[in-house]
Amino acid sequence: MCRWFAYISPEEPCLLADVLINPANAISKQCSEHYLPLLLPHGEEHELDDSKDALLKMRNSLLNMDGLGVAFYTSAAESYIKGVEGTRPALYKSQSPPISDFNFRNLCSNTETNCLFAHIRATSGSVVTQVNSHPFVFGRHVFMHNGAISNFNDVRRDMTDLLSYDAYCNVLGSTDSEHAAALYITNLTKGGKKDTWEKEYPITEMFQAINKTIVQIMELQQKHLGDKKAPNSLNFCATDGKKMVATRFRNHASQQPPSLYWSEFAGRTLNQKFPGSPDGAEVVNESASKSDGEKIGKHTIIASEPTTYDDKEWHLIGANCALQVDEKGTETEVPLEYDSKFNAKDPNFPG
Repeated sequence: MCRWFAYISPEEPCLLADVLINPANAISKQCSEHYLPLLLPHGEEHELDDSKDALLKMRNSLLNMDGLGVAFYTSAAESYIKGVEGTRPALYKSQSPPISDFNFRNLCSNTETNCLFAHIRATSGSVVTQVNSHPFVFGRHVFMHNGAISNFNDVRRDMTDLLSYDAYCNVLGSTDSEHAAALYITNLTKGGKKDTWEKEYPITEMFQAINKTIVQIMELQQKHLGDKKAPNSLNFCATDGKKMVATRFRNHASQQPPSLYWSEFAGRTLNQKFPGSPDGAEVVNESASKSDGEKIGKHTIIASEPTTYDDKEWHLIGANCALQVDEKGTETEVPLEYDSKFNAKDPNFPG
């Protein structure tokens, strides 16, 4: 499956290289290597092959080599373009493996931001091309996804009927994820035109829009497939640069959704200005310019995998829950609301 990483802070920027490239388990290295505390076996067993969960092994055995995308918020447009206030997302997409992408590495080494999305893709069937790589941008809003909408071709046409005209026109690729993004922005703006994409909305409305998107997808599957429907994996994340909402969801009675963690501490460990290293307590950070006693600004990281090796810095988001991060950086985990009648059986992994 795909992997994604998100960073947001009301006061503390991060250097892209510090969070996306430098750590031993940075997202740029998660194309083939994985670290899943609280999901993989512990004690003497830490390897994916040690897991008895066949679905977990399947999800994490794939190579995430089908596209790279980064969206980072910058205030540059505000200084030049009349009518633009606040930060807006800059977007970089590539089909090259991130660890060997010269342009990506150079960009990350020279860019800081208070809000960042990064995504590496493992296609669920659609073509490998830049427009199909996440994240997807709608004005000041950005959206990305890990997982899959099951039987997408059976519901795709009806999904497009739910989209506002401008959201439909903004879908440039063929993925289930981009259609979900367009449905989210349609719900958030209540079918508004393109100019409504430049507005900010309360975190409660962002949550309601993403929850509604999940329910609408399941309603269409119920309509077209009935009892033949299969479960979805819908780890969505959306931001406007100041607030963020992320979901960890699978509509199955017992199966776990794909992995998703959050941390309010890891940003200090990742930031090379501060003492310490994401790769272990024994690693000396020669670049540190801050003292042990200095504090880092409030921040939140949400990621498919922890990018530091201190388990205590990370929390696993609950199954079928969402994490909200408001403009002050306050994190709140809330359950997603849906009718259990939409739970589906997995034909590939019965039980």
